[in-house]
Amino acid sequence: MKIALIGGTGFVGSALLDELLSRGHRVSALARHPQKYAARPGLAVVSADVLDAAQVARAVAGHDAVISAYNPGWGEADIHDLFLRGSDAIVAGVKAAGVRRLLVVGGAGSLFVAPGVQLVDTPDFPAEWKQGALAAREALERIRGETELDWTFVSPPAFLVPGPRTGRFRSGADALLFDGDTPASISVSDLAVAIVDEAERGLKLRQRFTVGY
Repeated sequence: MKIALIGGTGFVGSALLDELLSRGHRVSALARHPQKYAARPGLAVVSADVLDAAQVARAVAGHDAVISAYNPGWGEADIHDLFLRGSDAIVAGVKAAGVRRLLVVGGAGSLFVAPGVQLVDTPDFPAEWKQGALAAREALERIRGETELDWTFVSPPAFLVPGPRTGRFRSGADALLFDGDTPASISVSDLAVAIVDEAERGLKLRQRFTVGY
């Protein structure tokens, strides 16, 4: 497949890039700073600002799918607004380019821990992550109203950690996964496996899913 990747230098995005290239996909990585990428077989780097829908459209045109691991950065003071601006521009750009398949990596905050209670609304949710998590929840609600795209929204479990690629994990829908009484975890490498599996198979169109051990 020919896949456009957004956020490919981040924690999740770099694992996605490795997984996509290892499977032989051709990847176009969108970047404001193309020099951040090293040359690799199968990788093309395209200069684009994902806050600009027109630039996104030009960069992703002609691709089979777009995978967005966009995050403006946890240290950004305006992370909430930037996250939503970027998310909206990416959706608009993908639609304008005529690409139907969009996979979005969101957060765990919008997963339910009890009926009517999402993780981001619990008292112990880390304050430094809250604005980004609230924005990701809003992005999910917005994309759920999208009827032109074959979208999929992926939420990691509560703990996303460095670790090996095992290819073994379980999946869920809108509820936070637990390992006994402890919230589940997954390595970023196995999260990438789950996302690329979905890009190839298309089993969860217009749905959100989560994965974990």
